[in-house]
Amino acid sequence: MRVHIATDHAGLELSAHLIAHLGAAGHDVVDHGPASYDPEDDDPAFCINAAAAVVEDRTAGREALGIVLGGSGNGEQIAANKVRGVRAALAWNLDTAKLARQHNDANVVAVGGRQHSLQEATAIIEAFLAEPFSGAERHARRIGKIATYETTGRIVD
Repeated sequence: MRVHIATDHAGLELSAHLIAHLGAAGHDVVDHGPASYDPEDDDPAFCINAAAAVVEDRTAGREALGIVLGGSGNGEQIAANKVRGVRAALAWNLDTAKLARQHNDANVVAVGGRQHSLQEATAIIEAFLAEPFSGAERHARRIGKIATYETTGRIVD
């Protein structure tokens, strides 16, 4: 699977670890930055680029997911969710990572690098990447309603 990853300065150490770890596990990891530590960096561009690449790959029929990292993961999730077609979920434990995929077919996960140990964050990411969408009708229907609003501005009851 292709995995697109982006971070801010607070998640840089975790990002470097994940790039090596996921690459060794056989994933095609694409790093969207930053290339070096800058405590004044502006992460939205990195996260938006990673999220857009996920949508581009999936539209082309490639299996792809994304990871956005920061101190809390909140700002990164918000930035990723501005990309049409992205469903980014903030995961803070194994259950939220798995449910993001099972119920919401999330295609990007946000994790706070300052909120978890390296081992905890790695386990959360691995759980997200390994979990399939359930395909349950009720979940697909809800995702469809979100997509309708995203593309048309129309709220479906």
